[in-house]
Amino acid sequence: MVQVLKAWPRERTGKGGARAVRRAGKIPAIVYGGGAEPLKISLDAKEVQRLLNQPRFFATVFDIEIDGRIEHVLPREAQLHPVTDRPLHLDFVRASAGARVTVLVPVRFVNEASCPGLKRGGVLNIVRREVELVCPADAIPTEIVADLSGFDIGDSVHIRHVTLPQGVRPTITDRDFTIASIVPPTTGEAPAAGEQAAS
Repeated sequence: MVQVLKAWPRERTGKGGARAVRRAGKIPAIVYGGGAEPLKISLDAKEVQRLLNQPRFFATVFDIEIDGRIEHVLPREAQLHPVTDRPLHLDFVRASAGARVTVLVPVRFVNEASCPGLKRGGVLNIVRREVELVCPADAIPTEIVADLSGFDIGDSVHIRHVTLPQGVRPTITDRDFTIASIVPPTTGEAPAAGEQAAS
């Protein structure tokens, strides 16, 4: 479900204009890209703060409603106050039909209980908790899944082991990069494959 953001036109620019917007309880922002002119807007400060606290803010397509029309956008950058972390300015890029965007998508690891390496005392060493992907703007995955079943101590989970949705690819295409590895326990020795612990 696409989230809707109410916006207002912003005519004044520069530091003075931005300060006036913030005094009014709003956050200055800009929408660009898509072959159209940049659109200067302001957003409700409390709503922006609430959305920024959501973990997938920068991978969520929003409908910005302004003057009766809708702009499909993806957050690109948030400028925050260096001390308070309050949002000062937001950049959005238009997510028009057919557009492709680059986003960080979290990795979820499954089947840990059936992972031979973990069952033998190995430790899951996560190299990438997120992977940067190029996706259709209207089909950004909420996560990608790495299946650990079949991996033993010393094995690595590479991007080739992950099934990506149709039309989605990693930004790194020149190598089969590692997402995680199964490493030996930090203390003691892991039993050899197939060895049974003494009862």
